[in-house]
Amino acid sequence: MRIRRKVSMLVLMLFMLSIVAGCSQGGDNGAAQQEGDTIKVGINTELSGPVASYGSNAANGALLAIEEINAAGGVLGKQLDPLSRDCKSIPDEAMSVSAALVGEKIVAQIGPLTSGNVAGSTPVMMENQIPLLAPAATAVNVTVDEKTNKVRDFIFRVCYRDSDQGQRMANFALEDLNVKNAAIYGSTSDDYATGLAKYFKEEFTSKGGTIVAEEGFVNGDKDFRATLTKIKSANPEFIYVPGYYTEVAVLIKQAREMGITCPIGGGDGWDSPDMVSVAGAEALNNTYFTNHYSVEDPDPAIQSFVEAYKAKYNKLPDSFAALGYDAAKLLADAIERAGEADPIKIKEALEATKDFPGITGTMSIDENHNPVKNIVVIEYKDGNLISR
Repeated sequence: MRIRRKVSMLVLMLFMLSIVAGCSQGGDNGAAQQEGDTIKVGINTELSGPVASYGSNAANGALLAIEEINAAGGVLGKQLDPLSRDCKSIPDEAMSVSAALVGEKIVAQIGPLTSGNVAGSTPVMMENQIPLLAPAATAVNVTVDEKTNKVRDFIFRVCYRDSDQGQRMANFALEDLNVKNAAIYGSTSDDYATGLAKYFKEEFTSKGGTIVAEEGFVNGDKDFRATLTKIKSANPEFIYVPGYYTEVAVLIKQAREMGITCPIGGGDGWDSPDMVSVAGAEALNNTYFTNHYSVEDPDPAIQSFVEAYKAKYNKLPDSFAALGYDAAKLLADAIERAGEADPIKIKEALEATKDFPGITGTMSIDENHNPVKNIVVIEYKDGNLISR
């Protein structure tokens, strides 16, 4: 497996270098776009594979935003031309897709969704000096290199970080639910869930809370009863379950069947209609997760987006759809402020973003290319999502 991966990476890197040799970098890419009637924007998302629900909805949100932008006259008098591609939920494929999009002379890329797949795209975008806007990659190291502590110049995100949402749920449990101890039962298969667990624990214990049990599961697990029995014996007042809906829905269903009635919380990986269809509305009562926005928010701009999305796709937009929408709108705003479709100038405009009115909150981009905005806590109540 390692040998095959190394060969694959080598082939991809050689392909990427051939693109660099054949295409101009940075400003020249933008200049090429200025000559035509369109501005090409890459959308590199997970349309298939384990997180296809996230990627498809984010792509839908981005495409809706671009449709609205073009209907209103476009950007700088030109139409945005979205090139949507599937990275198949695989980091190596995300790299390959980015390399192909660079060859098609995009000025920026939206996606991928997960932190791991963004990491796959990052070398290509950095090498070619083309901005990448990550709609939902929450790992702390997405925009900052952990080894050098340097900001990745061309990588941005429109979502909050894992550290932000882990801390938010810890404080919600302590202050709003008034619990004094908690158990952690999260996925050990990815940096997303392990990061959330780490930040939740640090914040919870620093504020006087006690962790009474720590357990883990592997993505793809279907039977959680044995571990839930151990957790139940620790008598926690709250259980934090960082992970994706594919496992979490089944886990919560089994927990409730076993008589575990305490509140359960998690992160934005819970956000999927499948949570209710798999776990059941009753089992999800008294559960909470951090998220980027609430579809129930009465704000006129949010409800206008919700209605437009429903009209186009015949379903409600989840947070990933809203984040994809915000990424496309922010990119268009940055191109307009840049004054031309030049990747380096777009990058500079993104860095200067202040008080951008997004669906997922008003945001400013900080020195580490992260948005400064609020985090919403959502409660499941009889199958409905209620903002707390």
